[in-house]
Amino acid sequence: MKNFFNFVLLILCWSGLAFGDEFEDTLKKAEQCDAKAQNNLGFMYKKGKSVTQDYKQAVHWYSKAAEQGYAKAQNNLGNMYHAGNGITQDYKQAAHWYSKAAEQGIAEAQYNLGSMYNAGQGITQDYKQAVHWYSKAAEQGNADAQNNLGSMYYNGEGVTQDYKQAAYWYSKATDQGDAAAQTNLGNMYNVGQGVTQDYKQAVHWYSKAAEQGNAKAQYNLGFMYDAGQGVTQDYKQAVHWYSKAAEQGYAKAQYNFGLMYDAGNGITQDYKQAAHWYSKAAEQGITEAQHNLGLMYYNGEGVTQDYKLCYVWLSLAAAQGNESAINNRHIIVKELLPQQLAEAQELAAQMQYKIDHR
Repeated sequence: MKNFFNFVLLILCWSGLAFGDEFEDTLKKAEQCDAKAQNNLGFMYKKGKSVTQDYKQAVHWYSKAAEQGYAKAQNNLGNMYHAGNGITQDYKQAAHWYSKAAEQGIAEAQYNLGSMYNAGQGITQDYKQAVHWYSKAAEQGNADAQNNLGSMYYNGEGVTQDYKQAAYWYSKATDQGDAAAQTNLGNMYNVGQGVTQDYKQAVHWYSKAAEQGNAKAQYNLGFMYDAGQGVTQDYKQAVHWYSKAAEQGYAKAQYNFGLMYDAGNGITQDYKQAAHWYSKAAEQGITEAQHNLGLMYYNGEGVTQDYKLCYVWLSLAAAQGNESAINNRHIIVKELLPQQLAEAQELAAQMQYKIDHR
C-alpha cells in the first residue's frame, strides 16, 4: 500500500512538472512574439490552465497575437470585449475583432459577427449582413450559425421567407445535436411549415431537445402529452415536462403546470401549488395566469381571500384584453370600498411597472 501511495505521489509530481513546463514553454515562445503561443497563453490565463486565472492577462496575450493577424486570437479577443472579461465591455471592439477573424474564415467568428449584425450590437443592425455571415459559418458546419440561419429564413429577416430553407438549416444543426435547432425543427413538424405536418416527428425532436434541458422543448413536449398529439395522452408525462420547464422559469409552462394542479390532472389536486405557479407566470405577464390567480384570490382557493389582490390581477389581465377578466373586474369592484379600490389601483400600476421592466 505504501508503494502504491508513493507511485501516485510520483505521478502527481510528474503531472505538476509537466503542466509547469507547458506554461513556461508557452510563455517563452509568446515572449518571442510567436502568435500561436501568445494565443495559447491567453487561453491558459482565461481558463486558469496551469496558471492562476487572470482575464486581464488573457486579454493582454490575445491582443498581442491578434495584432499580428492571428485569426483565432482575434476571435478570442472579440469574445473578451463582448463579455467584458478582463477589459471594459465594448461591442464595437468586439465587432471589430470578430470582423478581422471572420474575414480569415474562422467559423466561430463568422457566427459571432452575424450575431452582432442581427442584434445591432456595436454595429448598425443589418439582417442581410447577418444572413451573409451566418451562411459563411453554417457552410463550415457551425451548428449555432445553422440554427440562426434557419431562423432568418423562418422569419424572413435579411432574406426572402422560406420555410423549406428554414427546415433545411434546422435539420443540419440537429445532426450535430443542437437543442435549439431540435426544438425549432419540432415546431416545423408540429405546424407543417416547410415539411409535412407530423406530430410524431415533432415529439421526436422535442424529446431530443427536452432531454438536453431546453425549456421551450420541455414545455412543448408537455403540451403534446397533455393534448395527446403524436403520442398517447398522458397527463403524468405532461406534468413531468411542464415541471421541468417551469422550474427553469418558462412562463407558459408555469401557467400550464398551475392548470394541472388546479384541475388535478396527472397530479394530486393542490390549489396552493396552482396559485404558486399561476403567480410565477402572472408575474411574467401571462394573461391567463393573471386572470386565474385573480379568481383564486376572489374565492380564497390556495390563498387567503383578498379582494384587493383579486382586483390587481384581474386588472392586469384586463389591460391585455382578457374579456373574462374585464367582466369579472366589474364584479369585484362592487366588493371594494373607495379607499380599497384606490389602493388596489395603485398596487396594480406598481405591479404592471414591475412586469414591464423585469
